[in-house]
This record gives sequence, C-alpha cells and structure tokens, in this order.
Amino acid sequence: MRRAEEFEALRPLLFSIAYRVLGSVSEAEDAVQETWLRYQRSATDPASTKAFLSAVVTRVSIDVLRSARVRREAYVGPWFPEPLLDDPYEDPERSAELADSVSTAALLLLERLSPLERAVFVLREVFGFGFADVASAVGRSPAACRQLALRARRHMDAGRTRFTADLREREELAGRFFDAFREGDVDGLRELLAADARVLGDSGGKAPRWGAGVSGADRVARLLAALRPPFTRIGGIVEPRRLNGQPGAVFRDREGRVVNTWTLDVHGGRIQTIRTVINPDKLAHVGPVADAWAVLREAGLTRRPG
Repeated sequence: MRRAEEFEALRPLLFSIAYRVLGSVSEAEDAVQETWLRYQRSATDPASTKAFLSAVVTRVSIDVLRSARVRREAYVGPWFPEPLLDDPYEDPERSAELADSVSTAALLLLERLSPLERAVFVLREVFGFGFADVASAVGRSPAACRQLALRARRHMDAGRTRFTADLREREELAGRFFDAFREGDVDGLRELLAADARVLGDSGGKAPRWGAGVSGADRVARLLAALRPPFTRIGGIVEPRRLNGQPGAVFRDREGRVVNTWTLDVHGGRIQTIRTVINPDKLAHVGPVADAWAVLREAGLTRRPG
C-alpha cells in the first residue's frame, strides 16, 4: 500500500510533466499508467520516489513523443494540443511558470523542440528540477542538459508573446466576446478583435472545419455572427471555461454533448487568435462528443458560413 499511496500523491505532478511533453491528455494518462506499472515491477525502493517517478514518466513520454511526431507530420490540417480543463498539479512557488507553460501558444512552441530539448525544458524551466535529476531522467550528462536547456530557453523566449493583461481582465473580455457571439452582434465582435485576428481549426480531417484560416477583424466577426443562427437551431450551449489556463469555452449541443472547444489568445486588450478543436479524438476527455457531421446537417449548414 505504501507504494500506491506514494504514487497517488505524485500522480498530479506526473500527469502535468507528461502533458507538457506530449500535448495530449490521453497520451499523458497512458504514460502515467505505464509509470505505475514500472514502479510496481521495480525490485528496489528509490532514494527519492519523486525523482524516480518523474524520471520514469519523462522517459516514457519521450518515447511516446518520438512516435507521435511521425504521426503528426501526416496530420490533416493544423495540429493543436488536446484541450486541458484543469491542471491537477499546483505549486505556489512556480505558479507563473506552470500557468505559462500549459497555454496552447506555449505548447505549440514546445512542438518545435526536439523531444530531448522539450523534456529538459519542462523539467528544468517549468518544474525546477536540478540538473542532476534532469540528466538522470533523459540519460544525458548534466553539462549536456545545460546546453539543451539553454537552446530550448532561447527558442521559447524568441517565439513567446507575453500576455499584456492579467487573467481576470482577459476573462472579462472573453465574457463580453461570448455574449456578443450569442447575440450575433457583428459590431460587438469586431470591437473585441485585433485588426489581424484569425480563426484556426483542428479537425484532424475527422470533422468540419468552419472558419479555418479566416483572418481580419471584419471577416472573423461576420463569420462568427453567421454561425449564431445555426448554433441556435441545434440548441447550442456556450460554456465559458478556462482551457489550458487561458480564456475559452466548451460548445455543446442540446444534449450536452461536446461539439468543439475554443481558446482565445488575448493581447493588447484584443482577441488575437481563436483556436478551435473539433477533432472528436481530442475531446473525449471533456465529455460525450457530438457527431459533428450530424450537427452540421441539423444546423442546416451545407457549406462554411461567412
């Protein structure tokens, strides 16, 4: 029982490490389960259970990521991480790093790193592990890990856009945005969008991609306003939620089934990017998933609105 109790106490940390390395809730959960199985099979007790399990889940995640990257190269359309409703791990001393690292924008930057760079960055920069533990986890020397961390940090800093408003202000803006969407208010939507606002959609080729690639405040506002009547016909529900630590929403049909999720990137007091995930494979952990093609037919949409 002691091992089971120790493992359960560390499960939130292990999941949070795996999710940041993989960008997938389902794959992170599988990596955590594999870590437990390896811990059960281990004949000796580690000096530090936290260090041992963190190393194991990191190695498992690196192996999964290497095979996943091959699949993602053949992915249909843009690839986004699976939406995360709640990050189970909390550390007041690293709250800023944890919140920033789980955002969709940060996870997409992490996708550009090699698996080793990504793992080192997550362990060192996000969770604050010492280089000795990082080296043990990834099978490299501490000196090599320092170089990997330096390269990863430079890449992340070069690509990262810092948020210019606190989360409460961004969520207040998101609330007004979703109110305007419910009302089909083109002017209200346009007012909240950056001039170069864009909509990007991840369907994986398994669902319709309304609005994917639309850019410009006026075009985006008109597209979203045009979606409101068909969304009303299906009894659509907008459920504002914090997704990946950022303002967003879960969209459901009248039965409460998940149609898609939206996350909003807010910069300079305006919404810069709307990322939608409608690939059903990426939504199962959010709740029962609607048949997006059936939703399309019920909504009376035979072509992309806008």
